[in-house]
Formats: sequence, structure tokens, C-alpha cells
Amino acid sequence: MPVPVSTEEQEALLAGADLEIKGRMPWSSNVTLLVELLADGEVAGKAVYKPHRGERPLWDFPDGLYLREIASYRLARALGWDVVPTTIERDGPHGPGSLQWFVDADFEQHYFTILDDEASHAQLRRLCAFDLVANSTDRKGGHVLVDGDGHLWAIDNGLCLHAEFKLRTVIWDFAEEPLPAEIADDLAAFVASPLPDDLHELLDPFERDALLARARALLAEGRFPTDPTGRRYPWPLV
Repeated sequence: MPVPVSTEEQEALLAGADLEIKGRMPWSSNVTLLVELLADGEVAGKAVYKPHRGERPLWDFPDGLYLREIASYRLARALGWDVVPTTIERDGPHGPGSLQWFVDADFEQHYFTILDDEASHAQLRRLCAFDLVANSTDRKGGHVLVDGDGHLWAIDNGLCLHAEFKLRTVIWDFAEEPLPAEIADDLAAFVASPLPDDLHELLDPFERDALLARARALLAEGRFPTDPTGRRYPWPLV
């Protein structure tokens, strides 16, 4: 069976395939399961399933982190940035949760090794801008993946899109650099239009306002910010 390559094909398979759990992903604080996607009895792909019931409650984020995984994907789509793997809501073997297309990556690589390759910097700048707009609160180095085509992906996006500014990311290497024109153009188009309905519905009014405010602020500043405190890093770094 051909591997789905378009976003639409991946979304359809994620929504309609039978799910077979293969095991729990290591080093995850919440339950994170690797599943195979079965179509007509054949393996057609793999995905990462994060059931709601497997989440550890947090005092500073509302219940339902899996919805933020979905919202981050929808935000990336709204920006026109192919930086978050295809992610949908799915009622799986352990109840409702997020289901994200599995990135077949080189798992020896992470942000700090990828940074050594200057050819990756244009993509890393886009990831940096995405984290700023999404208010990513846990962008560790290991949450940046590179696939076999050299495409970079941001995963583990459950801690994002809070109304309060909580940015914590490892991507600070482009601080004070001018915002690339293509990123600025995408941000300008994003703030000039209403939020897509499928993103709007996942955020409360304060979160929606804060999202647009961050995008407008980055666009108005015209350059990547600095962190004068040195405290806006996640731990551990990888």
C-alpha cells in the first residue's frame, strides 16, 4: 500500500484506519503510544497517540493538553508553515486523544546537532518564529526532528498557546537577526485574516487574543527577540 504523502491523505488515514498499539514511547511524562495504522488489514503508516486519560494534570495549564497538540498543528497550517506533523483528534483504544503522523526521523539528531548545518538555518528560523507565536513552553532540543528528506519538524506541542507569556525554548541562536521576508509576509497574512474556525474553536477568547498579539508583536519588531534573563530555556535542554 502506498504511503500517504499529502496532508489530506494523512488526515484521512489517521481518521479512518484501525489502530494497533505497538508500545509506549520512552521518556514521556504523559502516556504516549506508538501505533500502527491498518487499512484493509495492511500497515499503511505509524502514528503517535496521546490519550486524554493518560495526561498528568498541571496547575498552570487547563485540562486537555492533547487539544493543544491539535491546535498547534492547525496554527502551523494557518500560517502556511509545514512544521508540525499532521495531527487530528481521534477516539482511540484508550479514549479521545491526539493522533499525530509518526515522523521517521534520525533520532540521533536534535536541535543542537542540526544547528551545526547552516543549510538547516532557514527552517530553524521558521521554527523559532513558530515557537514565539505559539508561545511554546517546552521546546527541548529533542523536540526538533529531521526526516530523511532533511525536513524539520516540531513535535510535543502540548504545552503551548497559553494566554500568559510562558515561552521556553532552546531556539535562541537567531536573536536580534532581522525577520526573514517570507516569514514576515506569512505573519502579515495571518494577522490580517480571522482565525480559521478549526483553530478558533480550540482556544478561549484570552488565548485567541494573546495569539494574535504575539504574531503582531513579532511582525512589528521585525527581528527575533533576545532573552535578557537567560531563563527562558526548558529543562532538560534535550
